[in-house]
Amino acid sequence: MSQEIVQKYDVAVIGGGIIGSSIAYHLLQTSPGLSVCVIEPDPTYEFASALRSSGGCRVQFTAPENIEMSLYSLERIKNFEHEMTSKGRPAPVDWVEGGYLFVVEPEHVAAIERFTRRQQEHGCVVELLDPQGLKKYFPSINSDDLGVGAYTPHDGWCDPNGLLWGYRRKAAELGAVYIKDKFVDASVEGGIARAITLESGTRIQADSFINAAGAWSGLVAERFGMKLPIVPMRRFEHYFTPATPMERLPYVKDLSRLAFRSEGEGFSGGLVNGKEPRGFNFDVDHDYWENVVWPAVAHRFPVLEAAKCHRTWSGLYEVNELDGNPVIGRWNSRVPNLYTCAGFSGHGMMHAPAAGRGIAELLITGRYQSIDLTRMGYERVETNTPYAEEGIL
Repeated sequence: MSQEIVQKYDVAVIGGGIIGSSIAYHLLQTSPGLSVCVIEPDPTYEFASALRSSGGCRVQFTAPENIEMSLYSLERIKNFEHEMTSKGRPAPVDWVEGGYLFVVEPEHVAAIERFTRRQQEHGCVVELLDPQGLKKYFPSINSDDLGVGAYTPHDGWCDPNGLLWGYRRKAAELGAVYIKDKFVDASVEGGIARAITLESGTRIQADSFINAAGAWSGLVAERFGMKLPIVPMRRFEHYFTPATPMERLPYVKDLSRLAFRSEGEGFSGGLVNGKEPRGFNFDVDHDYWENVVWPAVAHRFPVLEAAKCHRTWSGLYEVNELDGNPVIGRWNSRVPNLYTCAGFSGHGMMHAPAAGRGIAELLITGRYQSIDLTRMGYERVETNTPYAEEGIL
């Protein structure tokens, strides 16, 4: 009978994607003496949510925590190439300060104005454009049915692959041990998480465990006896080009969840179907572009009526069904050495720097030192008290 392999660490991070790798980096940057392992079954990250995203980073949120996380993360992403240099190797993320543009119909103008004031109070640069102003900035836009556009010129997008690997390489350089294996079970005794079991049979003991498994985090939580309302939801991304030349566009979003931005000679984006059945589905519906996305982009920018879609791919949102905001924190009431950092519902990549720092602060010092993320904690799940964004997701 083969002997069980047992390994011991101070911290075990379940999930080595962009969130897990950011956490590992921030833990070791803050406390270099820690022993940290990161469990990641697929180091190619074929199905990782962040790598199938469009890499957008924006301050246009309504929850103060999200605004502050964005402000911090944007600074880190803009300086990432140099800050994350590992063993003399820069960490390029191809940052593009292309801006974000949220457009709404007249009946939503008052709400957008209120949200904009909140963002400006946090130091964000936001410009409100009336229909004439929108046409001046973006001549191809159809603004006839719009009330206002909120434009944040310092937002933009980056390469998610560069961000993930930048964090992973730097975390490994600082001492994080990446284990290519799959989490299958957890051992909890007396209100303390004692160990996790991997598919290979290896048993990992640790003082603290962090669930950063993204779209799989709900399944991981179950094994600890925790009910976490985070589920996978398929969404599509499309690359398309105009038939005739037009201006470059910021990341355009509206209330129907249409979202697309300039990419090379064309555009990258899609329109999220919030009613998409939940589950691990990566099949591509090649009719979705023509039936759903194309009519929406052609309405907003008539020049795109003759747009050609070159490629469609699928990815997963890790949707927090309670309120769409992430669950960040420890399970204070039941298993206080189990931490969760998941459920970003499409905002994981842009908030990875701030979320990783927050979890590291909480674990090492017992409280948040920079951005108070208490309201993002698991307590609201236990009490069924949603803390949701009011604006455009």
